[in-house]
Order: sequence, then C-alpha cells, then structure tokens
Amino acid sequence: MSLKEGDKAPAFEGIDQDGNPIKLSDFSGKKLVLYFYPKDNTPGCTAQACNLRDNYQALLDAGYAVVGISSDSPKKHTNFINKFELPFPLIADEDKSIHEQFGTWVEKQMYGRNYMGTARTTFIIDENGVIEEIISKVKTKEHANQIIK
Repeated sequence: MSLKEGDKAPAFEGIDQDGNPIKLSDFSGKKLVLYFYPKDNTPGCTAQACNLRDNYQALLDAGYAVVGISSDSPKKHTNFINKFELPFPLIADEDKSIHEQFGTWVEKQMYGRNYMGTARTTFIIDENGVIEEIISKVKTKEHANQIIK
C-alpha cells in the first residue's frame, strides 16, 4: 500500500513494551507522531529516539503524542526504553503487520545484497486519523525539528 498525505491512516493495533494494546483509535482527538525505525540500540535509531526524548515536552506542548514502532520484541523495547529513559511507548511489530499496513517493510540493499527491512519513516497523523505529513528523509539527530515547525 502506498500511503500519501491526506489519506486516512490505517487502523493499526499492536502491543507495546509492556504487552498493552495500542491502536490508532486511542489517539482520536490528538495528533500522533508514529515513527517506524529499524532496530533498537543501533546508532541511528538511538539518536532518533533520544532526539524525540530530549524534545518530548515540546512535542507534548505542540499537541503531539509519540509512538515508535519496530519489529523488535517487547523485551528488546523494554531494555531500549530503560537504557535511554524514553518517555513514550514502542510497539513490537514482530509479524510486520503494521509495517505492511503503512508500507514501511521494504526491500533494501546493502553491500550488493538485497534484504527486507524497515524504511525509517514518520507519519504525522491529525486528530481525525488523517495523515498530515509523511517524513521519509528522517534526520535522526534533529527529528523533532522536522515535526515541530
């Protein structure tokens, strides 16, 4: 599926690091920063998560809720959250079903080898569940500035 700005966001449902269900309808009436990232505890993903953490209050003040998604397990998410004191939930999308809904599980290439992986992408979803913006060229160290303009 190829989502674009102005589309209704897919009605996803997943579980966070504590096994709690999180779904799109939980954020009805709020703006949501839904960010897909490849892997916990890797340099780029850590920089991105810490930038969102460091600017979390500004994001809240601007009316945003923040949720991260990767295909890591809830246990890996818990360790990542504890290690870097992340104040927002991370969804464990181990079966990649939410990635598939958002079109972020893609073929990638490294060292001439093709493999499937996460396209680092952030979806800004408005209060009515409509995709307001898609950030596909994520600057991991200054991601909050790309969201709050």
